[in-house]
Amino acid sequence: MTPYADLAGRSGIAQYQAGDHYLDVRFKDGALYRYTRATVGQPNLTMMVALAGAGHGLNAYINRNVRDQYAAKFA
Repeated sequence: MTPYADLAGRSGIAQYQAGDHYLDVRFKDGALYRYTRATVGQPNLTMMVALAGAGHGLNAYINRNVRDQYAAKFA
């Protein structure tokens, strides 16, 4: 997984892994969530991948837009 840059220094996200049709997000508490194109829609997934790469805004975006729309929760 790729470390999340957390440019603001306040994110609960530690790491992420982007695939063709999914984004895995590991939070600092250890929980790992998979968001997919099927569960959040392509526009949301595209935005989430962009925010993950930018290292800023992903946690807030998830909370505001796709909070419980994950495909799976691990750990």
